[in-house]
Amino acid sequence: MSVNPDHREASIAYDFDPVLEGRDVSVHYGGVKAVEGMTFGLRPGLISGILGPNGSGKTTLLGGLTRMVNLTRGSIFFDGSEYTSVPPREVIRIGIGRTYQTVRLLPDRTVRENIILATDEVLRKDRDRAHAQVERAIELTDTSSVEVFRPGELSYGVQRRVEIARALASDPKLLILDEPTAGMNKSERASVSALLSDLRSEGLTQLLVEHDVQMMVETCDYLYAMNFGSLIAEGTPESVVRDPGVQEAYLGKEGRHDA
Repeated sequence: MSVNPDHREASIAYDFDPVLEGRDVSVHYGGVKAVEGMTFGLRPGLISGILGPNGSGKTTLLGGLTRMVNLTRGSIFFDGSEYTSVPPREVIRIGIGRTYQTVRLLPDRTVRENIILATDEVLRKDRDRAHAQVERAIELTDTSSVEVFRPGELSYGVQRRVEIARALASDPKLLILDEPTAGMNKSERASVSALLSDLRSEGLTQLLVEHDVQMMVETCDYLYAMNFGSLIAEGTPESVVRDPGVQEAYLGKEGRHDA
């Protein structure tokens, strides 16, 4: 799929039904174009990744997709329905779960209590269903052995897994992960990568942002590369990391020639 800059507001004829679709997604802060003209569709059941150097607009784009940031221009669709103007609290209700760059667990609550928070809406209507979602999230993330602990008693890597468990407890159709392995060592990153692969085998669509390029190549099925707020390449992980524009964004012109 390629981007036609002259028709970015129109729907693209995909050969799949996008779980999430962005059309001409743009976020400006005054004269700064943090995100500009991003048009894309996420493939169902796969792990898509967003690659880019610091300041390329990745986290701002995720903020727009989860309605934490208002779009300056463009539209976003989930399961075929536009949600560009829904309030942020509605995003989890329509089926989008998210983790953040920094740990956001409540320090005075146990792991289980933190995970239960994600089922608040369901809990009021169907306690059995909420309980099942929590148990499933704990099982998938292998956090049952720490569910009675508080976040401060856990290693950083385990805290990140608990955050993923909390997002999964909302039973999302799409899971968005913003640098889930930031600050982790090599073995912890490998563990999270394996977890995401397991979730993919369960049929969960995922959108991943990471600085670890090797992990992105090994984990993702499809990559989008950004620089200065715009899409500069997309395709299979191998083709994207070989793209001259992507190499230049990471290494500079001289580094690309030397690579």
